[in-house]
Amino acid sequence: MKHIAKQITQIMLLVSGLLCLSMTAVNAQVKGVKKNKPAARVTASTPLSNFTKEASEAGIEFHLPEAFKEVSAANNENFSFDYGMELPGKDFEVWMQVHSLKQNWASYEQVKNVTGKTLANPDSSYLEAARAHAAALSDDTRYFTRNLPPSILSEYNADSGKTYLLNLADLPDTKHYKYALIIAVQKDHTGYMLAVCLTNVKGPDFFKNINKARDCMRFK
Repeated sequence: MKHIAKQITQIMLLVSGLLCLSMTAVNAQVKGVKKNKPAARVTASTPLSNFTKEASEAGIEFHLPEAFKEVSAANNENFSFDYGMELPGKDFEVWMQVHSLKQNWASYEQVKNVTGKTLANPDSSYLEAARAHAAALSDDTRYFTRNLPPSILSEYNADSGKTYLLNLADLPDTKHYKYALIIAVQKDHTGYMLAVCLTNVKGPDFFKNINKARDCMRFK
């Protein structure tokens, strides 16, 4: 009997030891499992927040496209842009300006009702802004212009638009870039947006880079 009791005791100690080893292994595995960290919240910079708000007031939705990085755009007595972005390492920047037409239309209606006279149609102001930028940026007046076709305008939910391809004057304000494509798009009674795409090499890659940014803005 003593021999049997001794064997039972040894078996119980062995089982207890195995259970302890199993629990230790389980605990080690649990500790070794990395918990998934919650996704980091992306906080918009002050310039981006301000520009998004200003764009919204002009009836425009904007998001910073993938792979692009915020960059300073010229904003002084010579050039006035609201926001800038670049493709790092690609020698390519985009400077943007947005404008609401609400106040323009209010003034237009007020003058018409009070004096019977009319001002220039506010919906054409985007052309004046685009031409002014082209003249200030270009080293000559021989830039190439093109009306945006309806298929492109529909992508922006816009009513009219125009592009200006030009050689840039060698200026510190434009960081000595050589070429630019100005894209001007407007929606009637709502607002307009200008995007100036800058590069030093006017080739296929330039237009591929423009294509990467083409979906970042549209009218609501």
